Amino acid sequence: MITGAISDFESRPVRRFCVLLVSLVAAAPIAAADGHSPETRPLGVSAPDFKLPAVDGKRYSLKDFQNAGLLVVVFTCNHCPTAQNYEERLMQIVNDYKKKGVALLAINPNDPKSVRLDELGYTDLSDSFEEMKIRAKHKKFNFPYLYDGDTEEVSRAYGPVATPHAFVFDQQRRLRYTGRVDDSERPDLVKTRDLRNALDALLAGREVEVRQTKSFGCSIKWAGKEEAVKEYLAKLAAEPVRVELVDAQGLKTLRKNDSGKARLINFWATWCGPCITEFPDLITIHRMYRHRAFELVTVCANYPDEQKEVLAFLEKNHASGRNLLFGETDKYKLMEAFDPKWSGALPYTLLLGPGGEVLYRHQDAIDPLEVKRAVVKALKEDRFQ
Repeated sequence: MITGAISDFESRPVRRFCVLLVSLVAAAPIAAADGHSPETRPLGVSAPDFKLPAVDGKRYSLKDFQNAGLLVVVFTCNHCPTAQNYEERLMQIVNDYKKKGVALLAINPNDPKSVRLDELGYTDLSDSFEEMKIRAKHKKFNFPYLYDGDTEEVSRAYGPVATPHAFVFDQQRRLRYTGRVDDSERPDLVKTRDLRNALDALLAGREVEVRQTKSFGCSIKWAGKEEAVKEYLAKLAAEPVRVELVDAQGLKTLRKNDSGKARLINFWATWCGPCITEFPDLITIHRMYRHRAFELVTVCANYPDEQKEVLAFLEKNHASGRNLLFGETDKYKLMEAFDPKWSGALPYTLLLGPGGEVLYRHQDAIDPLEVKRAVVKALKEDRFQ
């Protein structure tokens, strides 16, 4: 029986089928046991084709880069601080190698619906296609920035491990290098420029010395985490909401800001239309950065006897941060105690650094993106922005 089995296996049709099967398995991305993270594409196989929308309004596929001798595909995103810290280096690689026949494109693999707000603590933007357009324009990207977050089919075919993750393909579009851009997210600590080394070797007709490395950065946000995001939001919504009265001395202390944190303060009232409209954005900002050295303090300018109405609004908006209410009827006294420069119009928003330095001041409705950028900078992550 064993001999017969071996003989059957060695027959030509079966042998050809087995060789074909092995080839197909080698070329295909293999899903991990958790069903979410695919295996990284093996070295030596062809680049998977794609047709993805880009922030410039075009749709790109492999044929759009057919004149490039080498093609670099980098999986990156908006929200990851490590990915942000490589943006300048990627743009410099484009400038240094474009005359040598190298093309570089970036793909955002993340499903924006699978990103929690607390994962956005180092960024002003999440990973939706519209936010990619904002990021690319703000940073002046010189490479195509493609979106794959709706289906992630292309990303699964390549199998990036983290953002950023680079893949280098030769003129026949065979994978010759995969892994990190270099060995440190801090430019001053870089010792090995792996991506550049791979490009230099291939351009010189040499074999790449280090063909594969690990990739350090944020995990890919594969689809399937929507329920977890909903559960997270439900948990936030269940947090207790409180409001306390504050007097003139309390407002002076608030303005001094000896908390050691960046403090965003918003003055509002239940009867103020712009205040009501912008309030959800403030709650989102609070949820994004509250696990860092940051706090949101809302100060309601209603009268003390309207505390019940104020609390009802705060509960409706799940404002579980620190909420204050004018504790005296002399509003001008309280305004003067906090900030003599305040004209009194609502809404009024300030971002204070530790020690009370004014980092951002705005009267009228805020621009949420402008505030987020000010907060990120205040949290000393401007090196990523």
